[in-house]
Amino acid sequence: MIINNAKIYRSGRFQDASIEFTDRIQGFSAGEGLDADGAYIIPGLVDIHTHGAMGIDASDCSAADVDTLARFYAGHGITSFCFTTLTVPGDDLRTAMRNISGYRRSSKAAKCAGVHLEGPFVSYARRGAQNADNIRTPDIELFNELNEISGGKVRLITIAPETEGALDFIREASKVCTVSLGHSTADYDQAMAGFEAGATHVTHLFNGMEPFHHRKPGLVGAALSAGANVELICDGVHIHPTVIMAVHRMFGDRLIIISDSLRCAGLCDGRYNLGGQPIIVRDGCATLLDGTIAGSSSNLLEELRNVVSYGMPLEAAVKAMTETPAKDIGAFGSIGSLDVGKCADMLVLGKDLKLLATFIDGELVNGSLDFSAVR
Repeated sequence: MIINNAKIYRSGRFQDASIEFTDRIQGFSAGEGLDADGAYIIPGLVDIHTHGAMGIDASDCSAADVDTLARFYAGHGITSFCFTTLTVPGDDLRTAMRNISGYRRSSKAAKCAGVHLEGPFVSYARRGAQNADNIRTPDIELFNELNEISGGKVRLITIAPETEGALDFIREASKVCTVSLGHSTADYDQAMAGFEAGATHVTHLFNGMEPFHHRKPGLVGAALSAGANVELICDGVHIHPTVIMAVHRMFGDRLIIISDSLRCAGLCDGRYNLGGQPIIVRDGCATLLDGTIAGSSSNLLEELRNVVSYGMPLEAAVKAMTETPAKDIGAFGSIGSLDVGKCADMLVLGKDLKLLATFIDGELVNGSLDFSAVR
């Protein structure tokens, strides 16, 4: 297939070009095909921190539910995702790993790029909405067991570096996957020790950690010093738009935009369950009963429009949702850009950034081939 007359995101900028693809990107020469009428074509979005949607949570869903989640993601422009678990009991984590090990992508569903274990090795004081009953000290044997059950799919794990045994854990786990610091009371020196041990990533910057203070820069400042990649939830609830823009200027290409979506995503306000705890969603904001903010009810496509409205250049926003997360989890060889030979995972967006079409491995999984809505 060839799509002509598009604004195609390549190498950090948009180029007026055509794109030819089968299941892989073939090239960028014009030919007989469809007319995009100036629409944007970008790589498919990569969400490396999403717990669920449509009433489904990665930590307690069935094997069949994984496919339902994957179809929801594909319908919202997310072509690859990391199956993200919560701080739940060990047996629940084992079941979740078995479910993801058995997942085989069906037609019109997103790809599972791996697993993100958000805990259970987190700080009690900065647990946020993670269930305190299930917090454990770092356990490399459990980590290795979970990774084995998943079929070697663990790509990312969140850990508090100040906890007992954390540094030794980071040294070992970082040989297997990306290690992220988060849900942590770490001061600057403790966080730097975590980065020196092998961590390279921070989980949802500002949320679940000590504040960034001009005399106590904490984990935020350490991430800047260490050159770490940092996640940011851009749903308009977790982080003020001005701070989002400040982080973009501070971290540049090391910014990764995530949804941190919960089972309430795609559904209406109401009461839901989060790792064995009740949560309430009001006006799209999810909290525990005591008011503690939880994850989001958003998705990356909504957040793309959010950050552009805040003033972030579209090119920077696209990079933070495609190339940088794909590199972070070691998947950039096949996803995250529109380079020749890579999977034909891409979105066609109108000038208003509304989704016109989603392709995964060259298959139209959402939208249509009529791009007239771009006008």
